[in-house]
Amino acid sequence: MEQDDKKLFVLDTNVLLHEPLAIYSFKEHDVVVPMTVLEELDQIKDRKRDISRDARVAIRALEDILGGQTTPEEIVSGVTLPKREGHGDAVGSLSIFPDHQLEFTQASLPGDNNDNRIINTALHLQNQFAPRHVVLVTKDINMRLKAKGAGINLVEDYRTDQLIDDIRFLTKGFHQFEGDFWARKEHVNTETQGRHTVHRVPVKEVGEENFYTNQFLIDQDSNFCGRVLSNDDQDLEILDLGRDRLLNLDAWGIKPKNIYQGMAMQALLDPDIDLVILTGPAGCGKTLLAMAAALEMVVERGLYDKVIVTRNTPEIAESIGFLPGTEEEKMAPWLAAITDTLEVLHKHDVNPSGSMNYIMDKANIQFKSINFMRGRSIQNSVVLLDECQNLTASQIKTMITRMGEGTKLICSGNLAQIDSNYLTAVTSGLTYIVERFKNFDGSANVYLNGVVRSRLAEFAEENL
Repeated sequence: MEQDDKKLFVLDTNVLLHEPLAIYSFKEHDVVVPMTVLEELDQIKDRKRDISRDARVAIRALEDILGGQTTPEEIVSGVTLPKREGHGDAVGSLSIFPDHQLEFTQASLPGDNNDNRIINTALHLQNQFAPRHVVLVTKDINMRLKAKGAGINLVEDYRTDQLIDDIRFLTKGFHQFEGDFWARKEHVNTETQGRHTVHRVPVKEVGEENFYTNQFLIDQDSNFCGRVLSNDDQDLEILDLGRDRLLNLDAWGIKPKNIYQGMAMQALLDPDIDLVILTGPAGCGKTLLAMAAALEMVVERGLYDKVIVTRNTPEIAESIGFLPGTEEEKMAPWLAAITDTLEVLHKHDVNPSGSMNYIMDKANIQFKSINFMRGRSIQNSVVLLDECQNLTASQIKTMITRMGEGTKLICSGNLAQIDSNYLTAVTSGLTYIVERFKNFDGSANVYLNGVVRSRLAEFAEENL
């Protein structure tokens, strides 16, 4: 390949913090890491924050390539990336650019902060290697705007780990057919399996949609509601659920208010589904359904031993040490949504506070910080991971890999309420697992369409 055909990617610090092994994601193209990025990684690596681990991983990855017998001249000119499992197409080079040695006489931005130094480095390389394409890669939106304004021709977000380009294309977990589902279905094979009714319908009669396991199917004009059990490209195997039956499900005294809640409750109460992902707007009932189902399965049905509730703290899983008390007392302010839900579930009791204390003891409800989940193996439990739109893909992976035998994980979040500086709806860990797990037969995903909290909340969601 001609040198001019190979792009030169200049990486910002936040790219390596988002994906520590991002240097292997650019195939045959070359990667440049400015010295300023190394300085920022060095400042971050010793902080007592979850992001510090990613900084250390990135530094070790750079050292594995550039350490050893590599000379300073080779580090500046570029070292060919070594073979790495899972990254066989990464055959470009990696170099460190000594931006602190340059006088940016023609730079458009003053070099008094790190972002400007990185932008000026990309400008220098763009001028030096023209007409070769030099691309600045950063997850900082404002930095991308500044870089464009400074004269860099190619500025991109790091999108290698994005599974969708637009949040509108995110899997909702159900497919709605127009009219009556059973109309014009000529080759249906129905059989009874215990107390369940299962239909086998030719895929060509259902439609051109890419159906996947545990996807719910509903229509507009009939009582039909089903769940896909399997899809072999010839026939679709559908578990007949029925809209009325779903709307009459009951978990800890809570009944679904709409068909979307009914589908979610069916998945929550099914012991064969290990992971349930609930997405939707504020007030659609995600936390209430999850908590009601957890209490039903632990206390009433005895399917699990305890309920573990966790979520990231607003600082993206940082320290909780400044709050007084034990771990559970420290987590209480962040988990007020759960205690609010428990109050709703027991508001009609004679002694609501006594009922809450009894149920928390009976169901063995534990509030845990996500900081202390790494290394654990959680058995025979229902785990509620709330507000997980603020978690990265690696943080959610850490949580999911903690789940042992007999444990059900319920993830919930609203992609319109992301507080993280470097996460968007398409890069959130919640979006990542929705897409990654949609073909896993042990998981189900439901987008809870509609706000049921109150007419005030509904109007605010639609009009603000």
